[in-house]
Amino acid sequence: MTDRVVPPAGRRRRRPTKQGVVLSEELIVATALRLIEEHGADALSVRRLGLALGADPSSLYRYFRRTDDLMLAIADELIGRTLRTWRPGGDWAADLRDLGLRMHAGALAHPRAAVLSSYRVTGRAYEIQAVEAILGVLREAGFPDPEAVRIYHAFVDQALAFGALDSASAAMPRAAREAEAAVWRATYARLPAESHPHIAATARHLIAEMPRSSYPAALDLLLDTAAARLAVIGAQGASRRGGRPVTVRREGGSP
Repeated sequence: MTDRVVPPAGRRRRRPTKQGVVLSEELIVATALRLIEEHGADALSVRRLGLALGADPSSLYRYFRRTDDLMLAIADELIGRTLRTWRPGGDWAADLRDLGLRMHAGALAHPRAAVLSSYRVTGRAYEIQAVEAILGVLREAGFPDPEAVRIYHAFVDQALAFGALDSASAAMPRAAREAEAAVWRATYARLPAESHPHIAATARHLIAEMPRSSYPAALDLLLDTAAARLAVIGAQGASRRGGRPVTVRREGGSP
């Protein structure tokens, strides 16, 4: 793709494509997302997209300057699909846990696209909305601005990293995934206690745990740490004011 992008007001086609649809940025992104899941990164070509849309490939230049701009739009759409299903309830930790799990599930729903887009910063509408929302949850919970940004950073990077990791695994052929899971039974479960006492002692737990994603556990650890940090911040503030510290509880956990 080139730099011949057309401003939004001038993008609408006067007539439908060969498939009877009117081109739009949303349609192009949805089609590209589907093609990526079917064919991988090679799907992001003007020719293949044009064929799938039933449109002259050159018409795509009216919407995106280059393939990378389309990739950023796809990444932003994945964020948007998560945000559209998320409804904060007022408990900061429960809200972030819910959002994190939705982000992870969204990545697994589009594993190839998630692997391609997890490390991108889009600067587009949905990403901006997500940054604003997460920082708002943290600041309203009482985290000072530097802490809110640090936790936001860790929360988002953790969700994206696990999304990409687990998506890469999900994108493997089924036989390959099953073979990897079998290694825990065929190799680790058979190691003798004399030479590998810790593996032998925990083998049955490894077999049960390792084929699953560790993201929920890692997310809980992050939120527990953040809750503990917030309790310290509250105690320090109360001490400076000469009052009693406020006990901070995280839903489903301990003070």
